[in-house]
Amino acid sequence: MARCDSALARNKFANECAAAVRERFLTSPDRAAKIRICLGERILDMEPRDEEFMRQAIAEAVAAREDGEVPIGAIVVIDGEVKGRGRNQVIRSSDPTAHAEIVALREAASAVGNYRLAGATLYSTIEPCAMCAGAIIQARIERLMYGAQDEKAGAVDTHFGICAADFLNHRVRVEGRILESECREVIQSFFREKRKTNSQQSERCESG
Repeated sequence: MARCDSALARNKFANECAAAVRERFLTSPDRAAKIRICLGERILDMEPRDEEFMRQAIAEAVAAREDGEVPIGAIVVIDGEVKGRGRNQVIRSSDPTAHAEIVALREAASAVGNYRLAGATLYSTIEPCAMCAGAIIQARIERLMYGAQDEKAGAVDTHFGICAADFLNHRVRVEGRILESECREVIQSFFREKRKTNSQQSERCESG
């Protein structure tokens, strides 16, 4: 019962993030420009269930948020079946490599009994970092679908271009900005709340 309540809470939070994104979109002064981008200026190379699977990755991110981790989630799908799920757990596991993508890749490799995940698609709520992009190459992931770009540490499109590097012996089909606003809202709301909490603690210290 507790597990069901937790899942319902995560879905509720994800829906709240989506609602917040829609509200900002509809009230934005550059709404017309955004609509043009959505309708005409960007064609995604997507398969029928991509958004469904990305929402499952978002649910993992929300679960990481509940654990006090930076809310990033990932899943690995092979032949339409989820083989691995991951969420950030570097704090809880005291493991600097326990990023969502790495955790999902480990679970998927264990499930299929092979470190090479031929034909797999990895869904991540944020653009993978250099470590995770390298692991995606090593796992021979076929497709990478990510949500929000990471302007600071993204190593797929923003920096480095690891998944498309011609000097490596494997290249990955990449599509970014899938449900981007919802993915970004999950992580931004986490840091907004964190800043608010830190500010309140600082005020209490100063007044005490």
